Amino acid sequence: MDTIRLGRTGLTVSKNGFGALPVQRVGMDTACKILRKAYDGGINYFDTARFYTDSEEKIGVALADVRENIIISTKTMATTVEGFWKDLNTSLSLLKTNYIDIYQFHNPAFCPKPNDGTGLYEAMLEARDKGLIRYIGMTNHRLSVAEESVVSGLYDTLQFPFSYLASEKEEALVRLCEEKDVGFICMKALAGGLITRSDVAYAYLAQYPVAPIWGIQRESELDEFLSYNENPPALTEERSAYIESERKELIGEFCRGCGYCMPCPVGIEINNCARMSLLLRRSPAESHLTKEGQAKMKKIEDCLNCGLCKSKCPYGLDTPNLLRRNYEDYKTFLK
Repeated sequence: MDTIRLGRTGLTVSKNGFGALPVQRVGMDTACKILRKAYDGGINYFDTARFYTDSEEKIGVALADVRENIIISTKTMATTVEGFWKDLNTSLSLLKTNYIDIYQFHNPAFCPKPNDGTGLYEAMLEARDKGLIRYIGMTNHRLSVAEESVVSGLYDTLQFPFSYLASEKEEALVRLCEEKDVGFICMKALAGGLITRSDVAYAYLAQYPVAPIWGIQRESELDEFLSYNENPPALTEERSAYIESERKELIGEFCRGCGYCMPCPVGIEINNCARMSLLLRRSPAESHLTKEGQAKMKKIEDCLNCGLCKSKCPYGLDTPNLLRRNYEDYKTFLK
């Protein structure tokens, strides 16, 4: 299996990291079966978050007996010191462990630092001094915050979206992490489901010093990634040409589906509705044209144009306009 050193942490993780957000969508038995199969297949790195409902609990149930053989990262969205300790203690309990390898601030709007008045970074240091965490990480969708965290020297790892749809700025961020010896944990390697060929995604990322975490909720998905352990996909001419065609179609103003614009005051499911045009063309359209799907898209008519979603979008998208355009396109599929 391909492995990578995760920056100055010195941790060696499998290139096929397990992103455990999706296992919150399946039952305990199914989740534990998938998690255990991942471990048995050679995956040693599992990433979760306090925000991912019962994901931590499932990892704890499935892998507590092999804790010393795996690397776990989790996250807190706490904005207060009290909330930080509550999240950390809850995570430790659910994961059935007395330490977390990488503890990450989960997509904060700013870069926590010592003496910034929040006490959050000081809490991280205290947790590390007590042996409750080993390394301090940051996850983000905002390029400016991500860059600040890397340059600050305060963070051992950065988790950030990166795929073959990345811009030159995001590629530069990867290189900045390499220069500063900050481990780059690669999320959204499949661009929130818009990238449909994992072999191409894997081959592309193999060029970079990044540790991808793949969101997995089905055994068939896991099998696909495990097959790459023995036969890692190479960046062939065919795959390179495919990437170029994908970039022409997808690079630009498209919704990544991260969901940080939510919730909507009138209940619009923005993270799916704002990218419906792409979903209709890149997955079975019938699944999006059901009565339930039509009702979700019709909610766009209730948009208040309040601009709240636009103000929260980490990619600076004009979300209300994207919603309107996707709705008009969606209606053409109903004719």
